[in-house]
Order: sequence, then C-alpha cells, then structure tokens
Amino acid sequence: MSSVVAQWAHEAVDGLRSRGLLRTLEPLESAQGARICIDGQWLVNFSSNDYLGLANDQRLREAASAALTKFGVGSGASRLVVGDSSEHQALEAELARFEGTEAALLFNSGYAANVGVIGALCGPGDVVFSDELNHASIIDGCRLSRAKVVVYPHRDVASLERLVATTPGHRRLVVTDTVFSMDGDLAPLPELAALCNREHLGLMVDEAHATGVLGRTGAGLCEGLGVKPDVLMGTLSKAIGAVGGYVACASVIRQLLINHARSLVFSTALPAAMCAAARAGLKALAEGERRAGLWRNIEHFASALHVEARSSIFSVILGDPTSAIAAAASLRAEGLLVKAIRPPTVPAGTSRLRIAITAGHSTDQLDHLRAALERSAAASKTHAHPNARRADQRSDGRP
Repeated sequence: MSSVVAQWAHEAVDGLRSRGLLRTLEPLESAQGARICIDGQWLVNFSSNDYLGLANDQRLREAASAALTKFGVGSGASRLVVGDSSEHQALEAELARFEGTEAALLFNSGYAANVGVIGALCGPGDVVFSDELNHASIIDGCRLSRAKVVVYPHRDVASLERLVATTPGHRRLVVTDTVFSMDGDLAPLPELAALCNREHLGLMVDEAHATGVLGRTGAGLCEGLGVKPDVLMGTLSKAIGAVGGYVACASVIRQLLINHARSLVFSTALPAAMCAAARAGLKALAEGERRAGLWRNIEHFASALHVEARSSIFSVILGDPTSAIAAAASLRAEGLLVKAIRPPTVPAGTSRLRIAITAGHSTDQLDHLRAALERSAAASKTHAHPNARRADQRSDGRP
C-alpha cells in the first residue's frame, strides 16, 4: 500500500534538494575535539560549540562515570515524580552561585528552557518583544506562549522603545540572545535593561553562546556588563562540555517554573551522570586556563581577518546556498570542517560559513583556516566578508 505521508515527504525533500537546502547527518567516529573523524577522514573541527574543549575532558568523564555507577543510566521519570536526585540539586546550587542569583533550575536543553520559560511567564493578553535574530528556541517559545509577539529590528533599541510605547499588555517581556548564534554579535544589554526598568518590562536573556566564554568568571555577557536580567538562560551543552540548559532567577520564579514550565513538568529528567559532568565542567571553567587560551585564539583569528574579537563565532557570509556549500567543500578538501549554514537557520540571502573558534585549536590550525578561506574566495571570485564590526566598535563584554 502506498503511503500518503511518504509522498508528502518526497515532495518536500525534492523541493529542498532543488533549492540547495537539503541537509543530512554526518556521524562522528571520534570524540568531540579540535580534530574529529567523519567517514574515515580526520578534520580540524571549526563547527563545534565545545568552546573550551571540555566535552572529552578526563575530569568530566570521570565525574560522569562515578555518578553512573551510583545512579545508573536513566533517571526514570520527570523531576516532579522520581527523576530528581542529589546531583540535580547540587548542580542547581552551584549554578545559582555561578550566576549570582537566588536560584537556578535545570532543563534538558537550552531549547527546552526557552520554550518552557516563555510559556510559563506569558500567555494570552501578554506581550513578548523579541529580537528578529533570536534563536529558534526563543521564537518557538514565543509562539507557544500564545502571547502577542512583537519582533523588533536586530539590536535596535530605539525601534523597540517605539514599539513598547504603542503595544500595551498585561505582562510585557523583552527576550534577547546575548551572543547571537549565527553572527556572533552582542546584544545592547545596558540599553535594553534601562528601557525595561523605565517601562516596567521584564527582561529575559539567552546566554547560551556566552556561558563560559564572556564575563569576568565566564558567567556570560550579563556578568561582563553588570546587567541583572529577571531571567537568565544558560547552557551546559556548549562551553561547559556536558548536556542541558538552566535558568538562573529569583527563587519565586523558580517555584513558578517548576509548576508551569511544560518542558520541565512533562520531560524525563536529565541523567544524574550528566549533572555530575556539568559540575566538573563548572569547576574546570573556574580555573580560568581554558578561557584564557580560548581568548588568545579568538584574538589571533580576529586580528588575521582584521575584524573585532567579540565572541567565539565568526561568520563569512556568501549569500546563496550553492556558494556556501561549495566553499565548505573546498575547505573540507583541505582537511577543515566548516559547515555551510543555510535557510531556514539564517535569513534568505545570508547563507554562510559559520566558524567556531575553541580553546583546543592551535595557532597553525587557525592560520591554515585563514589562508584556506582566502584561497576559496579567490577561486570562486566571490566577495565573502566576515560579518563583524570594527574593533573600535567593540562592546565591553569579554574578559
């Protein structure tokens, strides 16, 4: 019997393929690191968010192994049933200290955190103001909340202020990434915080790509700029080297989320072993050596490209999907893994190479990438450019 749904899928896949937008999985045959193996080929990895190189760190593996022996593999249920453990509670206490807040609450991922939190805080009759380049998890959280969603131009506080003045609501919340995941640029947090204070708006920030990278101790851009949002979402899945997301907030907000954040209430809890690994990652972060190495690499690469060093993320915008795919293939032929990022991840016309610099890269690897980018651009006769501001326009959020 023919499958109606399979026919729908064929039509959709054919459409994606014809537009150069079809994506496929590429399983790793090695652990995460500055070099990884895919289909028998070792590549220098410039596509990972493992910014501090902790995902395969011995300390995290040992912590996870010890907790695995004690607690087993699965957590058995949601945290509100029997999925909670002493490791969850200990990690939340350490995250609250790390972020300087009354409390913290774990989620299974940053995506789950954003979807759950926005829906718990806002609903019909409320308004969420969202930066136009916010992560998909924020966009989905806004949609699922059933609140009125007002999208403001990227980093444009003046436009946001005008929208706030003309958009009433019962509860009104501004939500923004702090480091934007595809461009690597920074949110204007002091200006946003001032507006929220002036107009009695809530402020929620997503520090996923700033956690472990920016700030005096690695707590993020808010720490670096001295901004105190109402709700701060961070991640354990990137620089910390483990898995999961968290929210740092007031104790009463944590209490509300435990009761109303659907992605927490109705999800089986993170395994205790992942919580133990994250605790080890936080301890490694506090030592500071990995972050210092990361920033040496960021500044070296930014200097070579003559752009601003502002985060671990660099984007080379090529425009159409075909050009981005060809550039990525050219780099892979030289042993460099830089994935092509295409719509719908980025807006149409902005397909790009997204480069992620980590603490594990060597200077030779960074220089190889810079030279390979120049050769790729010359071969294709494109005018690719790093999507970055000049150094004299730097926001003061890095260590």
